[in-house]
Amino acid sequence: MSRILITGAGGMVGRAVLTELADSGQEVIATDLAQPPELPENARFARMDVTGDDPARVIAAEKPEVIVHLASIVTPPPGSGRDFAYQVDVEGTRKVLAAARAAGTRRLVVTSSGAAYGYYPDNPAWLRESDALRGNPEFPYADHKRRVEEILAEARRDHPALEQVVLRVGTVLGEGTDNQITALFRKPRLLAIAGCDSPFVFIWTRDLARILRRAATDGPAGIYNVAGDGALSISEIALRLGKPVLRLPAWGIRAALGIAHPLRLSRYGPEQVRFLQYRPVLANDALKREFGYVPEKTSAETFELWKTWAGL
Repeated sequence: MSRILITGAGGMVGRAVLTELADSGQEVIATDLAQPPELPENARFARMDVTGDDPARVIAAEKPEVIVHLASIVTPPPGSGRDFAYQVDVEGTRKVLAAARAAGTRRLVVTSSGAAYGYYPDNPAWLRESDALRGNPEFPYADHKRRVEEILAEARRDHPALEQVVLRVGTVLGEGTDNQITALFRKPRLLAIAGCDSPFVFIWTRDLARILRRAATDGPAGIYNVAGDGALSISEIALRLGKPVLRLPAWGIRAALGIAHPLRLSRYGPEQVRFLQYRPVLANDALKREFGYVPEKTSAETFELWKTWAGL
Protein backbone atom coordinates (compact mmCIF):
# COMPACT_ATOMS: atom_id res chain seq x y z
CA MET A 1 0.00 0.00 0.00
CA SER A 2 1.18 3.50 -0.88
CA ARG A 3 0.02 6.78 0.61
CA ILE A 4 -1.10 9.10 -2.20
CA LEU A 5 -1.87 12.76 -1.55
CA ILE A 6 -3.98 14.60 -4.14
CA THR A 7 -4.14 18.39 -4.40
CA GLY A 8 -7.19 19.93 -6.02
CA ALA A 9 -9.16 16.79 -5.19
CA GLY A 10 -12.49 18.63 -5.24
CA GLY A 11 -12.28 19.52 -8.93
CA MET A 12 -13.75 17.54 -11.80
CA VAL A 13 -10.53 15.64 -12.50
CA GLY A 14 -9.75 15.21 -8.80
CA ARG A 15 -13.12 13.59 -8.12
CA ALA A 16 -12.62 11.28 -11.09
CA VAL A 17 -9.20 10.23 -9.74
CA LEU A 18 -10.66 9.54 -6.29
CA THR A 19 -13.22 7.24 -7.90
CA GLU A 20 -10.53 5.53 -9.99
CA LEU A 21 -8.35 4.91 -6.90
CA ALA A 22 -11.25 3.66 -4.76
CA ASP A 23 -10.46 -0.02 -5.44
CA SER A 24 -6.69 0.38 -5.71
CA GLY A 25 -5.78 -0.62 -2.19
CA GLN A 26 -3.94 2.70 -1.76
CA GLU A 27 -4.36 5.09 1.15
CA VAL A 28 -5.51 8.42 -0.30
CA ILE A 29 -5.43 11.89 1.26
CA ALA A 30 -7.73 14.25 -0.64
CA THR A 31 -6.77 17.90 -0.20
CA ASP A 32 -8.51 21.06 -1.33
CA LEU A 33 -10.14 24.16 0.14
CA ALA A 34 -13.31 22.16 0.82
CA GLN A 35 -14.03 18.45 1.15
CA PRO A 36 -15.23 16.70 -2.00
CA PRO A 37 -18.91 15.69 -1.72
CA GLU A 38 -18.20 11.95 -1.66
CA LEU A 39 -15.02 10.28 -0.45
CA PRO A 40 -14.26 6.60 -1.10
CA GLU A 41 -13.58 4.42 1.92
CA ASN A 42 -9.83 4.46 1.26
CA ALA A 43 -9.70 8.29 1.26
CA ARG A 44 -9.78 10.98 3.92
CA PHE A 45 -9.80 14.76 3.65
CA ALA A 46 -7.22 17.32 4.74
CA ARG A 47 -7.79 20.98 4.00
CA MET A 48 -4.94 22.53 2.03
CA ASP A 49 -4.60 25.94 0.40
CA VAL A 50 -1.60 25.67 -1.93
CA THR A 51 -1.08 29.45 -1.87
CA GLY A 52 -0.23 29.58 1.83
CA ASP A 53 1.74 27.57 4.40
CA ASP A 54 -0.50 24.51 4.16
CA PRO A 55 1.63 22.48 1.72
CA ALA A 56 4.66 22.44 4.04
CA ARG A 57 2.53 21.63 7.09
CA VAL A 58 0.16 19.04 5.59
CA ILE A 59 2.72 17.21 3.46
CA ALA A 60 5.19 17.08 6.35
CA ALA A 61 2.50 15.55 8.57
CA GLU A 62 1.18 13.06 6.01
CA LYS A 63 4.54 12.04 4.46
CA PRO A 64 2.97 10.74 1.24
CA GLU A 65 4.93 8.42 -0.99
CA VAL A 66 3.26 9.98 -4.04
CA ILE A 67 1.72 13.41 -4.63
CA VAL A 68 -0.72 13.98 -7.49
CA HIS A 69 -0.75 17.74 -7.99
CA LEU A 70 -3.95 18.83 -9.73
CA ALA A 71 -4.57 22.22 -8.09
CA SER A 72 -4.75 24.80 -10.87
CA ILE A 73 -6.88 27.66 -12.19
CA VAL A 74 -8.28 27.00 -15.67
CA THR A 75 -11.08 29.58 -15.55
CA PRO A 76 -10.43 32.32 -12.95
CA PRO A 77 -13.46 33.01 -10.76
CA PRO A 78 -15.25 36.36 -11.24
CA GLY A 79 -13.41 39.24 -9.62
CA SER A 80 -10.05 37.47 -9.45
CA GLY A 81 -7.06 38.72 -11.38
CA ARG A 82 -4.00 37.21 -13.00
CA ASP A 83 -2.05 37.34 -9.73
CA PHE A 84 -4.49 34.95 -8.07
CA ALA A 85 -4.04 32.38 -10.85
CA TYR A 86 -0.26 32.85 -10.64
CA GLN A 87 -0.27 32.22 -6.89
CA VAL A 88 -2.21 28.97 -7.35
CA ASP A 89 -0.54 27.64 -10.49
CA VAL A 90 3.08 28.75 -10.19
CA GLU A 91 3.75 29.52 -6.54
CA GLY A 92 1.44 26.70 -5.42
CA THR A 93 3.43 24.22 -7.48
CA ARG A 94 6.68 25.61 -6.10
CA LYS A 95 5.43 25.12 -2.54
CA VAL A 96 4.13 21.60 -3.17
CA LEU A 97 7.43 20.66 -4.81
CA ALA A 98 9.49 22.02 -1.91
CA ALA A 99 7.29 20.22 0.62
CA ALA A 100 7.57 16.97 -1.35
CA ARG A 101 11.36 17.13 -1.28
CA ALA A 102 11.40 17.93 2.45
CA ALA A 103 9.03 15.06 3.23
CA GLY A 104 10.98 12.49 1.20
CA THR A 105 8.17 11.94 -1.30
CA ARG A 106 9.19 9.38 -3.93
CA ARG A 107 7.12 10.62 -6.89
CA LEU A 108 5.38 13.82 -7.96
CA VAL A 109 2.67 13.65 -10.64
CA VAL A 110 1.73 17.01 -12.16
CA THR A 111 -0.99 17.90 -14.65
CA SER A 112 0.48 20.44 -17.03
CA SER A 113 -1.23 21.37 -20.29
CA GLY A 114 -0.76 21.42 -24.02
CA ALA A 115 -1.12 25.19 -23.57
CA ALA A 116 2.46 25.19 -22.26
CA TYR A 117 3.64 24.78 -25.87
CA GLY A 118 1.93 28.07 -26.67
CA TYR A 119 -0.36 29.31 -29.43
CA TYR A 120 1.97 30.05 -32.34
CA PRO A 121 1.63 29.90 -36.12
CA ASP A 122 4.87 27.92 -36.48
CA ASN A 123 3.86 25.15 -34.07
CA PRO A 124 4.28 21.71 -35.69
CA ALA A 125 1.05 20.18 -36.99
CA TRP A 126 1.43 17.57 -34.22
CA LEU A 127 3.38 18.62 -31.12
CA ARG A 128 5.62 16.12 -29.36
CA GLU A 129 7.19 16.18 -25.94
CA SER A 130 10.57 17.28 -27.34
CA ASP A 131 9.09 20.45 -28.88
CA ALA A 132 9.76 23.82 -27.26
CA LEU A 133 7.57 25.12 -24.45
CA ARG A 134 6.92 28.77 -25.30
CA GLY A 135 3.63 29.54 -23.58
CA ASN A 136 2.23 32.99 -24.33
CA PRO A 137 2.77 35.96 -22.01
CA GLU A 138 -0.65 37.30 -22.99
CA PHE A 139 -2.42 34.07 -21.93
CA PRO A 140 -2.08 33.65 -18.14
CA TYR A 141 -2.90 29.91 -18.25
CA ALA A 142 -0.38 29.13 -21.01
CA ASP A 143 2.26 31.38 -19.45
CA HIS A 144 1.80 29.86 -16.01
CA LYS A 145 2.00 26.28 -17.29
CA ARG A 146 5.26 27.12 -19.07
CA ARG A 147 6.63 28.59 -15.83
CA VAL A 148 5.51 25.52 -13.87
CA GLU A 149 7.34 23.27 -16.31
CA GLU A 150 10.50 25.36 -15.92
CA ILE A 151 10.30 24.86 -12.14
CA LEU A 152 9.84 21.11 -12.64
CA ALA A 153 12.75 20.88 -15.11
CA GLU A 154 15.02 22.62 -12.59
CA ALA A 155 13.92 20.15 -9.91
CA ARG A 156 14.63 17.17 -12.18
CA ARG A 157 18.14 18.49 -12.64
CA ASP A 158 18.84 19.39 -9.01
CA HIS A 159 16.80 16.72 -7.20
CA PRO A 160 16.73 13.61 -9.39
CA ALA A 161 15.74 11.38 -6.45
CA LEU A 162 12.22 12.82 -6.68
CA GLU A 163 10.60 11.06 -9.65
CA GLN A 164 8.31 13.12 -11.85
CA VAL A 165 5.43 12.30 -14.14
CA VAL A 166 4.42 15.41 -16.08
CA LEU A 167 1.22 15.15 -18.11
CA ARG A 168 0.61 17.74 -20.84
CA VAL A 169 -3.14 17.39 -21.09
CA GLY A 170 -5.37 18.35 -24.01
CA THR A 171 -8.97 19.53 -23.66
CA VAL A 172 -10.71 17.39 -21.03
CA LEU A 173 -14.31 16.43 -21.78
CA GLY A 174 -16.77 14.22 -19.99
CA GLU A 175 -19.99 14.22 -18.03
CA GLY A 176 -20.17 17.49 -16.11
CA THR A 177 -17.61 19.41 -18.16
CA ASP A 178 -18.80 23.00 -18.42
CA ASN A 179 -16.19 25.70 -18.97
CA GLN A 180 -15.09 28.48 -21.32
CA ILE A 181 -14.23 25.97 -24.07
CA THR A 182 -17.50 24.05 -23.94
CA ALA A 183 -19.27 27.43 -23.91
CA LEU A 184 -17.97 27.90 -27.47
CA PHE A 185 -19.73 24.69 -28.52
CA ARG A 186 -23.04 25.82 -26.99
CA LYS A 187 -23.22 28.96 -29.15
CA PRO A 188 -25.82 29.06 -31.97
CA ARG A 189 -22.92 29.45 -34.41
CA LEU A 190 -19.33 28.32 -33.96
CA LEU A 191 -16.76 31.05 -34.39
CA ALA A 192 -13.70 30.43 -36.55
CA ILE A 193 -10.92 32.57 -38.01
CA ALA A 194 -10.96 32.81 -41.79
CA GLY A 195 -8.15 30.73 -43.25
CA CYS A 196 -7.58 28.81 -39.97
CA ASP A 197 -9.22 25.63 -38.77
CA SER A 198 -6.86 24.55 -36.02
CA PRO A 199 -8.31 21.39 -34.50
CA PHE A 200 -9.07 20.34 -30.95
CA VAL A 201 -7.70 17.22 -29.30
CA PHE A 202 -9.86 15.82 -26.50
CA ILE A 203 -9.26 13.40 -23.63
CA TRP A 204 -12.12 11.66 -21.84
CA THR A 205 -12.26 12.44 -18.12
CA ARG A 206 -12.18 8.75 -17.24
CA ASP A 207 -9.19 8.10 -19.51
CA LEU A 208 -7.35 10.93 -17.75
CA ALA A 209 -8.27 9.49 -14.35
CA ARG A 210 -6.91 6.08 -15.38
CA ILE A 211 -3.71 7.70 -16.65
CA LEU A 212 -3.30 9.52 -13.34
CA ARG A 213 -3.87 6.27 -11.44
CA ARG A 214 -1.13 4.59 -13.47
CA ALA A 215 1.16 7.60 -13.00
CA ALA A 216 0.63 7.42 -9.23
CA THR A 217 1.17 3.66 -8.96
CA ASP A 218 3.04 1.46 -11.43
CA GLY A 219 3.58 3.70 -14.47
CA PRO A 220 6.98 4.98 -15.64
CA ALA A 221 8.27 8.45 -14.84
CA GLY A 222 8.54 10.91 -17.72
CA ILE A 223 6.75 13.62 -19.68
CA TYR A 224 3.73 12.69 -21.78
CA ASN A 225 1.16 14.42 -23.96
CA VAL A 226 -2.33 13.29 -23.00
CA ALA A 227 -5.00 13.22 -25.70
CA GLY A 228 -7.23 10.75 -27.44
CA ASP A 229 -6.35 9.59 -30.95
CA GLY A 230 -7.11 12.02 -33.75
CA ALA A 231 -8.44 15.57 -33.69
CA LEU A 232 -11.58 17.50 -34.67
CA SER A 233 -11.55 20.75 -36.61
CA ILE A 234 -14.12 23.47 -35.99
CA SER A 235 -15.84 22.44 -39.23
CA GLU A 236 -16.09 18.83 -38.05
CA ILE A 237 -17.38 19.90 -34.64
CA ALA A 238 -19.97 22.15 -36.25
CA LEU A 239 -21.11 19.29 -38.50
CA ARG A 240 -21.53 17.01 -35.48
CA LEU A 241 -23.54 19.70 -33.70
CA GLY A 242 -25.59 20.59 -36.77
CA LYS A 243 -24.55 24.24 -36.44
CA PRO A 244 -23.17 26.77 -38.91
CA VAL A 245 -19.67 28.21 -38.68
CA LEU A 246 -19.16 31.96 -38.62
CA ARG A 247 -15.78 32.68 -40.23
CA LEU A 248 -14.40 36.15 -39.62
CA PRO A 249 -11.04 37.71 -40.45
CA ALA A 250 -8.57 37.79 -37.58
CA TRP A 251 -8.19 41.56 -37.80
CA GLY A 252 -11.95 42.06 -37.49
CA ILE A 253 -12.31 39.94 -34.35
CA ARG A 254 -9.21 41.53 -32.85
CA ALA A 255 -10.61 45.03 -33.45
CA ALA A 256 -14.04 44.11 -32.04
CA LEU A 257 -12.58 42.59 -28.88
CA GLY A 258 -10.26 45.58 -28.52
CA ILE A 259 -13.37 47.75 -28.18
CA ALA A 260 -15.63 45.35 -26.26
CA HIS A 261 -13.18 44.18 -23.61
CA PRO A 262 -12.34 47.59 -22.06
CA LEU A 263 -16.08 48.33 -21.96
CA ARG A 264 -16.67 44.99 -20.17
CA LEU A 265 -18.90 43.84 -23.00
CA SER A 266 -16.66 40.77 -23.43
CA ARG A 267 -14.51 38.87 -20.96
CA TYR A 268 -12.00 38.24 -23.78
CA GLY A 269 -9.42 40.64 -25.17
CA PRO A 270 -7.80 40.86 -28.62
CA GLU A 271 -5.17 38.30 -27.59
CA GLN A 272 -7.88 35.62 -27.58
CA VAL A 273 -7.73 35.49 -31.38
CA ARG A 274 -4.55 33.39 -31.11
CA PHE A 275 -6.52 30.78 -29.17
CA LEU A 276 -8.83 30.34 -32.15
CA GLN A 277 -6.02 30.41 -34.70
CA TYR A 278 -3.16 28.30 -33.37
CA ARG A 279 -4.32 25.70 -30.86
CA PRO A 280 -1.63 23.17 -29.84
CA VAL A 281 -2.40 19.75 -31.35
CA LEU A 282 -0.90 16.97 -29.24
CA ALA A 283 0.60 13.75 -30.56
CA ASN A 284 0.01 10.90 -28.08
CA ASP A 285 2.59 8.40 -29.39
CA ALA A 286 4.72 8.50 -26.21
CA LEU A 287 1.66 8.04 -24.01
CA LYS A 288 0.82 4.82 -25.83
CA ARG A 289 4.31 3.50 -26.53
CA GLU A 290 6.35 4.55 -23.49
CA PHE A 291 3.81 5.18 -20.74
CA GLY A 292 1.80 2.15 -21.79
CA TYR A 293 -1.71 3.55 -21.93
CA VAL A 294 -3.95 3.63 -24.99
CA PRO A 295 -6.93 5.98 -24.47
CA GLU A 296 -10.24 4.14 -24.66
CA LYS A 297 -11.94 7.07 -26.39
CA THR A 298 -10.66 8.92 -29.45
CA SER A 299 -11.00 12.71 -29.63
CA ALA A 300 -14.13 12.25 -31.78
CA GLU A 301 -15.67 9.67 -29.42
CA THR A 302 -14.92 11.88 -26.42
CA PHE A 303 -16.67 14.82 -28.05
CA GLU A 304 -19.70 12.66 -28.89
CA LEU A 305 -19.89 11.48 -25.28
CA TRP A 306 -19.84 15.07 -24.01
CA LYS A 307 -22.36 16.17 -26.66
CA THR A 308 -24.80 13.50 -25.47
CA TRP A 309 -24.39 14.57 -21.84
CA ALA A 310 -24.83 18.24 -22.80
CA GLY A 311 -28.01 17.43 -24.73
CA LEU A 312 -26.74 19.04 -27.94
